[in-house]
Amino acid sequence: MPAVSSNIKVSRDGQYVMATGTYKPRVRCYDTYQLSLKFERCLDSDVVKFDILSEDYSKVVFLQCDRYVELHSQHGRYYRLRIPKFGRDFAYHYPSCDLFFVGASSEIYRLNLEQGRYLNSLQTEASQINACDINPAHHLLAVGTAEGKVECWDPRTRSSVGVLDCALSSVTEDTEIEGLPAVSALKFSGPLHMAVGTSTGQVLIYDLRSSRPMIVKDHQYGLPIKSIQFHEPLELVISADSRIIKMWNKNTGKIFTSIEPEADVNDVCIYPDSGMLFTANEAPKMNVYYIPALGPAPKWCSFLDNLTEELEENPESTVYDDYKFVTKNELEDLGLGHLIGSQLLRAYMHGYFIDIRLYHKVKAMVNPFAYEEYKREKIRQKIEETRAQRVHIKKLPKVNKELALKLYEEEDETQAMQKKKKQKKMPNILSDDRFKSMFENPDFQVDEQSEEYRLLNPLVSKISEKRKKKLKVMESLQSEDQEEEEEQEGKPSDAESSESSDDEKGWVEEVRKQRKLLRQEEKDRRQEKVKEDRQTALKPQFYEIKAGEEFRSFQDTAKKQKLMRKTLEDRIKVEEKLGTLNVSDTAVGSKQLTFTLKKSEQQKKRQEAEKQHKEERKKLRRSAGHLRSKPAKGRPFY
Repeated sequence: MPAVSSNIKVSRDGQYVMATGTYKPRVRCYDTYQLSLKFERCLDSDVVKFDILSEDYSKVVFLQCDRYVELHSQHGRYYRLRIPKFGRDFAYHYPSCDLFFVGASSEIYRLNLEQGRYLNSLQTEASQINACDINPAHHLLAVGTAEGKVECWDPRTRSSVGVLDCALSSVTEDTEIEGLPAVSALKFSGPLHMAVGTSTGQVLIYDLRSSRPMIVKDHQYGLPIKSIQFHEPLELVISADSRIIKMWNKNTGKIFTSIEPEADVNDVCIYPDSGMLFTANEAPKMNVYYIPALGPAPKWCSFLDNLTEELEENPESTVYDDYKFVTKNELEDLGLGHLIGSQLLRAYMHGYFIDIRLYHKVKAMVNPFAYEEYKREKIRQKIEETRAQRVHIKKLPKVNKELALKLYEEEDETQAMQKKKKQKKMPNILSDDRFKSMFENPDFQVDEQSEEYRLLNPLVSKISEKRKKKLKVMESLQSEDQEEEEEQEGKPSDAESSESSDDEKGWVEEVRKQRKLLRQEEKDRRQEKVKEDRQTALKPQFYEIKAGEEFRSFQDTAKKQKLMRKTLEDRIKVEEKLGTLNVSDTAVGSKQLTFTLKKSEQQKKRQEAEKQHKEERKKLRRSAGHLRSKPAKGRPFY
């Protein structure tokens, strides 16, 4: 594929292998008899799932990511239709020619290919459905839901016949699960057995007569199970997540083998009646694996059996015991370059084979002091062995010297124990790069005066005294830089045992002593704090107000700061209560927010003054009108 392959399947006659991938979305069909590409078709969108309905490639159904379903024949796309919700899986019921589609809905959509129309859908109890499968023996339809349940339906009566709670069964003592396990894969094996894969990396094997799983197999990666296949001859289950393909016995759960591809796995397909596997990966190349223990090679690549037989046979390789392999440069150093091409040298790879007797003779002639050099080398090795028995001075780091010394002592003790028990050597923290900064960065220095350290380590005082003495000795030895150091004399074993027994007896007393010291230190700190508070005199603080602003109170600023700390949703609710914000729905379906700005004190005063001025003018107008309406004295009013 150009970039990624998503699904891969083999036709029922075994002649064609079909795979889908991207980018651009396409399907490719390979002819195994011709070992070549049969055809390639580009599609409008990515394929979520596809299935081959016929014996060969003549009838194929593609479920695409944009809710479209495409039906293809030999010439190309035959018909294209759409399902109501986004699909995730589908299954074909051969007796009734029904296609069952499941996806981001609680319904199972039925498309009848004989009538060419949708039938009444099946209503489940789930919110979403991730996988489905039909039993080839009795045609029971099983769907896996996002709630971790498997619902079984009878296509003849279109009614639910049972529900399995796989989420609860997948939780065992050995498994650690984060979140609710959803069903991500389903597969039937025979009329009675069914395998269920969960989104948390477990595979459950069920007998349809029981509601409890026979075996729960954990992939230990916490990744969703993407594919489950059964290998009936050996009674194996082949389950795959994006990182690993595991093969294990379906009765006992014993692991058979596992495959870890370099790229993430999207789908796994078994070539029928053989030991060959195809995988679709997050990579351009689709992987092909051949495992002879699973079965023979397919007839179109029977030469693989011969190759594996040759590899299994361990032919005796030709060993040149009487010959020495030398390169061309070594021949020139020995002065035997003129023998190239003669019968005394046999050309092999990047050099030649020479008779060992001739080699030793020439070596002795060219370097007569080789024995003396060999003797000196042996003497030097013996001296090094004796030096190794002496005490080695280990350089201590700048930070956490006492911790480093403790680790060195523990390492010496473990090495002595491992020599006695013949165990493997365990890694040390000091040599691990992940803990490098703990002995270089001063921020990681252990605070021995802290309360937690003193309570958790009640005997730290005695142990630290011993280590401090040893530290002084080691630092003095490091500063001297002598080539040979004298071996330090240690204390006898009986004295150490008596000290350890005394330490065990005085453990409780040491804890009590440390607690008393901590309480006394806390009391002293409090007294010092009280003295400091008494000595310090409180002085009034003055704040300057900016020009044009009025002082209200400190509570207003505190309220504003408290309001600003709240989320936008909480602030909107507060504004709605105060009446400064109005939220309304529009006809289109969006939200409309209307804000009313808060008025300052100066604006309020101006508005009040304007209001009073208007009222006074109204009063004056009314009084003036009243005077005009009254008649003058001594004149009649007409």
